[in-house]
Amino acid sequence: MNRTTMRENAFKLLYEIEVQDDVSEEHINLFFKNNELNEDSVKEYILDIVNGTQIHKNDITKDISKHLTEAWTYDRISKINKALLKLAVYEIVYKKIDFKIIINEVVELSKKYGEETSPGFVNGILASIIRKD
Repeated sequence: MNRTTMRENAFKLLYEIEVQDDVSEEHINLFFKNNELNEDSVKEYILDIVNGTQIHKNDITKDISKHLTEAWTYDRISKINKALLKLAVYEIVYKKIDFKIIINEVVELSKKYGEETSPGFVNGILASIIRKD
């Protein structure tokens, strides 16, 4: 499985966690089983994303929030966009992965799973976060 597909699966699990507010080991293992994700390297990558976004949850949320316009609050962001932004911020800020790759892939995921306005919204927030560094 390539990195793009692993990233998409990590997003799907982050979205499930966002919706169900359940980060339990049981939930994660059920996700792996239901999606037939059996390779150790795939599980390791996804677990790193999930655990990393949980460990840095407050900082990631603050980082996203401070780049919203005055008309928006973090709570107004759709759960899909939150999951995408958390994934991207974690990989860019904490994993130091090339932001061009991450933004491109996350925007593509937003086109596939998000609302019509998701790609522009996600791209705008991430571009703003990148500019601050």
